[in-house]
Amino acid sequence: MLNRTLRATALLALVAAVAAPVAVAAPAPSSPPSPETVTTSSLKGDARMDYPVANQEVRVSVDARSTYTASSIPQRSSGTFRISHAQDGKLYWGEFKVDCLTTGGPTATVTGRLVRTSPGHPWLTMLAPHTRMGVSFLVPKKGEARIGLSGATKKGEPLLTKCMAPSADAKVVDGGYTLRDRGNY
Repeated sequence: MLNRTLRATALLALVAAVAAPVAVAAPAPSSPPSPETVTTSSLKGDARMDYPVANQEVRVSVDARSTYTASSIPQRSSGTFRISHAQDGKLYWGEFKVDCLTTGGPTATVTGRLVRTSPGHPWLTMLAPHTRMGVSFLVPKKGEARIGLSGATKKGEPLLTKCMAPSADAKVVDGGYTLRDRGNY
């Protein structure tokens, strides 16, 4: 029994001797992480887009902001955008509460939920309340600005995904936008 106790004690002493230097050599905990860098983007302006139907005018006005940390998806977006469509002597408009503004260099995408329309607007019967639409923008330092509209999904169809819009394919023919990208474009 004494031999067994001596062996167990010797084994424990050996384990302690081997483990002790490892514990001492372990690296010290790193300093607390620095607070994340916060950056912002904004898009403001009003412009008429090239619309292929004669005697009709489509304008998009926007005042949107986003706050980012490390991700390319904003932590918070706010603001409004409005799509106006003049046709047959009437002006129809829809106002949207921004739920996403993403930017990258000279491009921006804005999505939002429909919150108000002009009286008698066809969207009142065609679209579900609070449907989402998206608008894309190309705002180069030099050259021609462009806009792309997603359109809206009809009642009963799935909503457009947040932060998504088609490419900016229509020329801006009057007005313009000011884009401040989080990367200081």
